[in-house]
Amino acid sequence: MNTSTLVQKVWNFCHTLRDDGVGYGDYLEQLTYLLFLKLAHEYAQEPYKRDTHIPKDHDWASLRAKTGEPLEAQYLATLHRLGQEPGMLGAIFFKAQNKIQDPAKLSRLVQLIDAENWISLDADTKGDLYEGLLQKNAEDTKSGAGQYFTPRALIEAMVACVRPEPMKTIADPACGTGGFFLGAYNWLTRPGATLNKRQKEFLRDKTFHGNEIVPNTRRMCLMNLFLHNIGEMDGEPSVERSDALIAEPRQKVDYVLANPPFGKKSSMTITNEEGEEDKEALTYERQDFWETTSNKQLNFLQHIVSMLKVDGKAAVVLPDNVLFEGGAGEKIRRKLLDTCDVHTILRLPTGMFYAQGVKANVVFFDAKPKDGRIHTAGVWFYDLRTNKHFTLKTRPLKPDDLQEFITCYNPENRHERSETERFKYFHYQDVIARDKASLDIFWLKDDSLDNLDDLPPPEVLQQEIIEHLEAALASFRDVAAGLRKK
Repeated sequence: MNTSTLVQKVWNFCHTLRDDGVGYGDYLEQLTYLLFLKLAHEYAQEPYKRDTHIPKDHDWASLRAKTGEPLEAQYLATLHRLGQEPGMLGAIFFKAQNKIQDPAKLSRLVQLIDAENWISLDADTKGDLYEGLLQKNAEDTKSGAGQYFTPRALIEAMVACVRPEPMKTIADPACGTGGFFLGAYNWLTRPGATLNKRQKEFLRDKTFHGNEIVPNTRRMCLMNLFLHNIGEMDGEPSVERSDALIAEPRQKVDYVLANPPFGKKSSMTITNEEGEEDKEALTYERQDFWETTSNKQLNFLQHIVSMLKVDGKAAVVLPDNVLFEGGAGEKIRRKLLDTCDVHTILRLPTGMFYAQGVKANVVFFDAKPKDGRIHTAGVWFYDLRTNKHFTLKTRPLKPDDLQEFITCYNPENRHERSETERFKYFHYQDVIARDKASLDIFWLKDDSLDNLDDLPPPEVLQQEIIEHLEAALASFRDVAAGLRKK
């Protein structure tokens, strides 16, 4: 069976399960369990003969030998047993549950996976299949999975600007389904890039370090990485199931590429006395933070600074409020400008994230030594928002839309740049003198304000209105939550 036929076959079965109420997320979860078991089975055979640490009575052979209710019982027992194992195995099967209630359809899925030799497929094929399912899951607005999925065109552009090097460490403190790790991996293994054996082993086992607090999202991330040849099935997981903001990082890294979750609610779930889960705003008491705040993005920004080695590089997606918010926001911005080299900000258009109503930016900065000097000489801004209109379905952001920014960024030598209509330089003194040291800077004229003929299509306007209303509602909810706590 060729690759396209296999992909279509997997997709079609997903649609069959959706008729029974099994969403993309649940399908992905079950596919992850079964595909991992099948791969482990293949690695245990000749010529590999690897010890996968999977007990014989809970391996792939024990599943494919059964049908009907005995298969369902065996599957449940396997999920429970493997979830108690250490390392990658336990991480993949942590709190695993069977979401396929029809034993006949579970049997069909087992047969579908059993019919293929997955090891023989190259990493691109396996990875593209899984990434496609992840994207479909993100597009399913009911699942809410879009918050864990950053548009791949944006990731590619950020990585192309940062240009990570071999034998360097890369971290993402809120890594979702692993998009930034895969973007960096693709860059490091791009055509023309040659890695020796030592560099390849470092890339597979030691390059990536992540956190993801949602168990199912972490599971998908680990599987996504594994299918792209990152990590070992009998090794330790490269992604921790923990809230990165709780404590100071245990190690410093060379690069941070991240899109921390938006909103002011905590990523940590707390259980109250009644046994109910609460995810209201949480204030992190960190001695290494410049300011104490319940704003999650400001906390992530401070945490990312603490993660970087001296001269380490960061590219972080942050919402607009981080650029202009007063109080702790202003103090953190001033500290960031003084202690790091904040050299580039990409103003992103609306309509490109699965989370509605998001206005965001990519902030590029380098960590610097704590020597009391001001390290930001000035900030370059690229405006990809004014007079730009994107939607997820009819006009999605594509790599070509970011090519001009990459050219202006000049990754080969970012100290040699030229201003353009959309790319402007602002000196440190001019930025710091602005009200609240605001980095919310625009200079281009919005053509639609003067000329009705330049208005975007009705469906784009409709989507923008919806996004603005949802953003306003989110702000009101934050205010209401704050009043209730008082």
